[in-house]
Amino acid sequence: MQLRGKVSVVTGAAGGIGQATARRLAADGAAVVLTDVREGDAEAAASSLRSDGHQALAIAHDVADEVAWEAVIAQAVSEFGPVNVLVNNAGVTTLKGEGVEQETIEGWSRLIAVNQTGVWLGMKHVAPAMLEAGGGSIVNISSIYGTVGGFGASIAYHASKGAVRTMTKNAALRWATQGIRVNSVHPGYIDTAMTAKYKGTEVEPGLLAMTPMGRPGTAEEVANVIAFLASDQSSYMTGSEVYVDGGWTAK
Repeated sequence: MQLRGKVSVVTGAAGGIGQATARRLAADGAAVVLTDVREGDAEAAASSLRSDGHQALAIAHDVADEVAWEAVIAQAVSEFGPVNVLVNNAGVTTLKGEGVEQETIEGWSRLIAVNQTGVWLGMKHVAPAMLEAGGGSIVNISSIYGTVGGFGASIAYHASKGAVRTMTKNAALRWATQGIRVNSVHPGYIDTAMTAKYKGTEVEPGLLAMTPMGRPGTAEEVANVIAFLASDQSSYMTGSEVYVDGGWTAK
């Protein structure tokens, strides 16, 4: 119960890594606000947590909308108190892995709005509540593709996740003496709905070949690392990038 008494907000919490993280933070004692554009799925996840005796609230939320961020933080504070933990997990990817020539301005703009601008807005609007609470932990979900070039596709996704990596370090330096820690987590090939499209295709063997452990990770394995960074057990870590990738980036 290392997060007992803490209040957390997890974006993109309707499924995958977000939902696994919400469940793990709740198990560690935190009150959890689950946000997602898929309001019904987020509410089902929150309801499941409440039935298990946890404090949980679901809110419909487009992370690219600044007004929506203001409302989410205000509702979280009203329901549970000042926010101690923010997990910026919400993200989208391109459908066909658009490369430099194939990406469109519309596709680029939407992906950057969610994956990059949404992270910045989250940090911006949670900071006052965290400072009021005496500090807190922000965990930004980047990707191995925020550091390496992958297969030369999905340029907007790589750009957004690279930005998350650098924004994390910038914010960590800004708040280093004010009690707010900011770290990034970089998942590799994780078995979630987002990667389900690769199952059984010619792409999957390539993904596994790039993963020294030879298997995809699970959402729970990523959530375990996020929970550590959210807790005071990681109290001397800020500006760090933590890879949960089965060894992908060790090559």
